[in-house]
Amino acid sequence: MANPTHLSLRKAIIAACLKMNELGINQGTSGNISARIEGGFLITPSGIPYEKMKPEQIVEMDLGGGYFGDYLPSSEWRMHYDIYLNKPEAGAVVHTHSIYCTALACMQERIPAFHYMIGVAGGTNIRCADYATFGTQELSGNMLKALQGRSACLLANHGMICFAKDLDKTLWLAGEVETLAQQYWIARQMGKPNILNKREMNNVLARFKSYGKQSKDLAKGEALAVEPPPRRDAPKATANRTDAKSSGAKRSTTKGSGRAKAARKPAKRAAKTSRSTQEPAA
Repeated sequence: MANPTHLSLRKAIIAACLKMNELGINQGTSGNISARIEGGFLITPSGIPYEKMKPEQIVEMDLGGGYFGDYLPSSEWRMHYDIYLNKPEAGAVVHTHSIYCTALACMQERIPAFHYMIGVAGGTNIRCADYATFGTQELSGNMLKALQGRSACLLANHGMICFAKDLDKTLWLAGEVETLAQQYWIARQMGKPNILNKREMNNVLARFKSYGKQSKDLAKGEALAVEPPPRRDAPKATANRTDAKSSGAKRSTTKGSGRAKAARKPAKRAAKTSRSTQEPAA
């Protein structure tokens, strides 16, 4: 492939692979990464070390399950393919054999809500998909079940997989899930971790809808995850609107005060007249 399409995205996938190993959430070529394109996705090839990988070796696949070019896609292409078919919000997928996620997956255990950050994966826990041989449709089907209402899961006796809107966010999520797995593992060495109840986790999940967003990024009707402190240097336009509202309120108060005074004058006169009529004649 002399002039591959989506060149910048191909380079970004390779950079993400190198970053994945640099972060310590994957070893060698055991993990794989993909990113959605129109009508399909780009995925890392099978068995090529990331340090030697070239943009033209990144494999293009369509949403019919076929691929283009001379290089075979990752052996785990089915999981990526099924995520893109079933999760329209997925823009990228990261699969790793990160140490602590894999250790818990080998125990076939989910990660419970021992910490509120479990909510980053979209639910009240991070499930562990049932075991099946790598590269099979059975494994991919088990993964989809574990990903119901979630954006990450463990894969029994295997590793972990996650997806998000783009490469950066997905790589961040993969690192966050591995951190949670490590924290949970360490907490268990000290005893039995306290698990947050479902009510609190539902509260966390509601807040996570806008977690990490700036005010300008909020959708209509969406609120910030936490109440921010008051802003001391509000823009002039905002300040002017506030002043205008304040002035309007003052004018309204002044008008109201004048009407009240006018209403009190006739009342005083009426009271004076009443007293004079009630005095006995001399």
